Amino acid sequence: MALTAYGLEKQLFTSDDIYYTANTLFDIMHMEPEGDLALPQDIPPLEDILHCLLEDAVQRGICDDGIASRDLFDTRLMGALTPKPGEVIRTFRRKYEESPEAATDYFYRLALDSDYIRTYRIRRDRKWVAPTKYGDLDITINLSKPEKDPKAIAAALNAKQTSYPKCLLCRENEGYAGRLNHPARQNIRLIPLTLDGEEWFLQYSPYVYYNEHCIVLSGEHVPMKIDVRTFRRLMEFITMFPHYTVGSNADLPIVGGSILTHEHFQGGRYTFAMAKAGIREKLVFRGFEDV
Repeated sequence: MALTAYGLEKQLFTSDDIYYTANTLFDIMHMEPEGDLALPQDIPPLEDILHCLLEDAVQRGICDDGIASRDLFDTRLMGALTPKPGEVIRTFRRKYEESPEAATDYFYRLALDSDYIRTYRIRRDRKWVAPTKYGDLDITINLSKPEKDPKAIAAALNAKQTSYPKCLLCRENEGYAGRLNHPARQNIRLIPLTLDGEEWFLQYSPYVYYNEHCIVLSGEHVPMKIDVRTFRRLMEFITMFPHYTVGSNADLPIVGGSILTHEHFQGGRYTFAMAKAGIREKLVFRGFEDV
């Protein structure tokens, strides 16, 4: 019941949902409750709660003992706590009427509390700003991505090949149970946006390279392409969320984004060192003197 108590404390659901949520968790854990259900007063850290549940699941043979299998299983548990997409969208829009900041504050908090962003792993990352003769330089070493699981790699060779979802950025990931070569996404939530007349979505990155690292993704699985529409979409996004920054990777291999098959941008609530750099040389293009 510790996980149920955690979800209630984080307001992932209300007191009306306690028994429904607890019974869903019992079902996932293949457990039959005994006696009255009582929530603990002292709630351990989420990492400890999930570790205990995973150890029990592995010992009883309902979860394989591998990094990928454990991640699939505990994401399923957290998905049982996470509010449904429609509820999240309604709350986001209601908060947006207060202010864009209130909306993203709510949405980012949800990503943390639902364990979509695994904060206990993010703490392993190393981040610092290094002064150089050219100005400050942001440096990040990502240590939070799980290591490659040899068991999962071997199992994936014999697994049935599927093209659903087509990539990690497709909207179909929302609620997807995952597989050994594709992460579970029962606890991810997306906010629909309209950019340049098209359907796009806002989500957060599970690997936080900087504060409130978000991803803005196309509703269609189309390849990255930098053109005039890119800049219109970027401008519309920061008009909606003026407290955020947003940009696009190049649409080229090696120097571009890691997923070139799906058009997307990256943004967040962070001022990069480059944005604070002074002007070294001023250039003016005829007809665009005000830029």
